[in-house]
Amino acid sequence: MSVTTRYREAWEGFWREAPDDRGAVFWDAEPALTAGVHLGLFEPHLTAPGLPLVDLGCGNGTQTRFLADRYPRVIGADLSAAALDHARLADPAGQAHYRMVDAAERAEAETLHAEMGDANVYMRGVLHQCEPADRQSLVDGLATLVGDRGRAFVVELAEAAGAMLRDLARSPEGPPAKLAPVLRHGIAPGEVADAAVPEYLRAAGLGVVASGELPLVTTEHRADGSRIELPSLWMVVGRIRE
Repeated sequence: MSVTTRYREAWEGFWREAPDDRGAVFWDAEPALTAGVHLGLFEPHLTAPGLPLVDLGCGNGTQTRFLADRYPRVIGADLSAAALDHARLADPAGQAHYRMVDAAERAEAETLHAEMGDANVYMRGVLHQCEPADRQSLVDGLATLVGDRGRAFVVELAEAAGAMLRDLARSPEGPPAKLAPVLRHGIAPGEVADAAVPEYLRAAGLGVVASGELPLVTTEHRADGSRIELPSLWMVVGRIRE
């Protein structure tokens, strides 16, 4: 079994079991706290705002639908058919288009790019949930979608978030209810070193235009009622000009 196949099957299992209720998934925070905040950082750096926008790793499409209210052509892309079933069910009006794409597979990224041309890309928390052997391939796929004119907003958990998640998983009461299914399906978020992300980007021919730190908001709360927020790093990236 290939790394990508195991990864795809883990996500299929996770999304088949996931409830349809909004906010039932650990990272399915309301867009006002996620994509809405990120757009304020992303939009000033768009050199071609009229390009299609791809929500890469869209999951159940919560952020995709928010983005589709603001851009004329938005495509939610995910490698899980079950995730896309959730997204389409929650979007009966068809605000966005949804497409099954494994961006770590070169041919799939190239096919999507051939159909739509260069795109701006929103990618929230995908790389850190990816198998190590697929990480460079995923970023290469991101570079393919961006092409020469697009920009991507990439936000990933910081190294410190991995330690926080491990502590939550080992708590005496067990992991929080919304984190438990993630771990049960063999998905291990927060495993990418901070220094590795710029290296993946550089190897794919992408340069960092802007960057910073932000808490990544989840839908889960601690026993004291406080929302769990995980440290994250964000970057706006684009093709390096020779």
